[in-house]
Amino acid sequence: MATKCNIMTDSCCDFSAEEVEQAGITCLSFTYTEASKPDGGLSGVDDLFQSRSAHDFYSAIENGACPMTSQPSQMVYEEAFEKAIASGVPTVHFALSSGISGAYNGAVTALDRVREKHGGTLPTHIYVVDCLIGSTTQNLFIHAAIEKRDQGFTAEELVAWAEDARFHVHTIFMVDNLDALHRGGRIPKSVAVVGGLLDVKPLLTFNLDGSLAIMGMARGRRKAMRKMAEFYEGFHDSSYEGHVVAIGDADCVADGDSLARMLKPTEHELKVYRSSIGPTIGCHVGPGMYSCCFWGPDRRDDKYNDAKNKGKAAK
Repeated sequence: MATKCNIMTDSCCDFSAEEVEQAGITCLSFTYTEASKPDGGLSGVDDLFQSRSAHDFYSAIENGACPMTSQPSQMVYEEAFEKAIASGVPTVHFALSSGISGAYNGAVTALDRVREKHGGTLPTHIYVVDCLIGSTTQNLFIHAAIEKRDQGFTAEELVAWAEDARFHVHTIFMVDNLDALHRGGRIPKSVAVVGGLLDVKPLLTFNLDGSLAIMGMARGRRKAMRKMAEFYEGFHDSSYEGHVVAIGDADCVADGDSLARMLKPTEHELKVYRSSIGPTIGCHVGPGMYSCCFWGPDRRDDKYNDAKNKGKAAK
């Protein structure tokens, strides 16, 4: 069966290079640089850890490197869109959340410019979707999008699915500290200060607008892991997109594997996507982060939010 649409995304999806090739998708690279250092410091292209291993990358951050990230350039977007047009197959580009990055707006701007070059109408349909999520959640989301493509979805059908499905993706992730997220402007200083003073492990999630929010605290990594498992057990819904969970880690593979083992007994048919948190997100969360992402009830539903808030109050 001929593919009815192609899929593009960005390197924040935390796929490996092999997974990208096997899935037949296009992945546009972010870059990161430590421009304040004469030798460039920790700088490079987010090539899904092909040129620098995850361990080497996070070791550099642990030793004081403070790289900043940049979304794909307008030229990169335009060249990718022109290639999609030349293929003659409608394409859907899934962009990292606009709540934490300018990547979505950058892609839209580039597509508008490409449309102008073609006289206002594209010969091949291209759509840009704001995932409103990123990293491990984007990994889970893109895997499901690939399945929809392989089932024969058209680009229009894939966009319609995605604009609803993004609100059924649930995530909870732990970071060792909030300094990097604050430095990158992803959370307010007041939130970072509180987390530091309490000497606890912050647990974060995505808001509906794609921004980050703290959903809890835990004293120690093991307690954080148990809370993540409890969140999964309380809200996962395998009837939505199957028995699947995505677990990512920032150079703490053992923790990610432990979390996966903790979830397995709850659902024997559970499929686990394991990924390494890529350089782009890694610059902002630092080493030691791990995450749990899964399908569940609509996060826009008041009933879901009431249940989540009751769970917080109980703890």
